Amino acid sequence: MLTAKGDGVQIYTCTDAPAGTKWVLKGPEAKLLDAAGQVVGTHFAGPTWKLNDGGQVQGELMANKPAPEAGSIPWLLLRAKAGTASGSLAAVGYIRRTETHGGVALGSGCQTATDVGKTTQVPYTATYTFYAEK
Repeated sequence: MLTAKGDGVQIYTCTDAPAGTKWVLKGPEAKLLDAAGQVVGTHFAGPTWKLNDGGQVQGELMANKPAPEAGSIPWLLLRAKAGTASGSLAAVGYIRRTETHGGVALGSGCQTATDVGKTTQVPYTATYTFYAEK
């Protein structure tokens, strides 16, 4: 149905966990670009994709695969969350994230209890492909 490039940041919060402090994904904040580089929508926590025409869909993780490039977020296959697809994205059944570059939080900056609550934004790009439910 649609292929768009995501260009933005992955936002992490430093959290206290049983094994120590670690970066936990809060969500993405990215622009969706068409093949000509024009902004056609946004991608944000949920995970949610919203197009400029109002079409929207949320995804639920089905599968993931490590990215071939070190320091890059995994490739994902998501199913459209029931009842969330609307407008021009109403027919979306699946969303795939591939060709990721960057986006992984480094260990630095989240090492002690005094770091808890800090946030970091890590630049990334990815290809998002939207498939219709058959």
